[in-house]
Amino acid sequence: RNMSSAGPEGRKNMRECDGLIDSLVYYVQGAIADHEPNDKATENCVCILHNLSYQLEVELPESYAQSIYIQRRNISTNDRTPGCFGTRSRKVKEKQQDIPLPEEKSNPRGVESLWHSTLIRIYLSLIAKSTRNYTQEASLGALQNLTAGTGPMPFAVAQTVVQKANGLPSIRNMLHVSSPAVKKTAVSLLRNLSRNTSLRNDIAREVLPDLVSILPDYVPGSDIACETTASVCYTLYNLTQSSSHNARLLLNANGLPKIIAISMNDSNMFSRASKAASVLLYSLWAHSDLHNAFKK
Repeated sequence: RNMSSAGPEGRKNMRECDGLIDSLVYYVQGAIADHEPNDKATENCVCILHNLSYQLEVELPESYAQSIYIQRRNISTNDRTPGCFGTRSRKVKEKQQDIPLPEEKSNPRGVESLWHSTLIRIYLSLIAKSTRNYTQEASLGALQNLTAGTGPMPFAVAQTVVQKANGLPSIRNMLHVSSPAVKKTAVSLLRNLSRNTSLRNDIAREVLPDLVSILPDYVPGSDIACETTASVCYTLYNLTQSSSHNARLLLNANGLPKIIAISMNDSNMFSRASKAASVLLYSLWAHSDLHNAFKK
């Protein structure tokens, strides 16, 4: 576990170590099957997998990276159809985001396991069943790492989490735990998921009221709470920027007074949360059909 956080070279060597990742996954699968999600060894295994998933898309071996990106480029090119907005239209962009991950295999080995749907479901299972904060945080953190980039892998993983594995209820529960670190990681994961335009309505329906409920009535006093508040605001920004329906959900959940209060804080120390709230307010005002409701 310590070695897995030793930087890029350490991660590379451990990913390439024959049988190591397979053994970690095997152990965690057994722990879940035996209803033992809270033992220390499971925590250690998940923390190692979390660390090995860090910067994964950037640090992938060349053979995997080429396979994923070449196949994606071919699919994207074939899907393009001429229209009045050319190939840069939003529909084409959204269609590209929906392309499944080409490298999904029925029996993954080694580094392939790190982004495979089997391990994604294991993380979601641990989030739901473990009561150990480090295990919850590591599982959320691994999914956060896997959804952090802009290539085909993060979007495919996001779709697996939201649509194929029905992971939002488990993630939503983590918004209400007492551990600030677990809550922060859960919000960061939701922020990553909300960048995928095809998933925004699902996410808004499932967790938008919960996101509003955990917003404080003023800028919080601790760094971690301030960072969490900023992430909530940016997630709400993603969910509402192109959807009046989602913006009305936020309004109906009484989110506006909280966001206004957070945006009005002048302290430099907490400017990140205030700035995020201001960006969200500015975006909400773009929904002209809601101006009367906003003014009320």
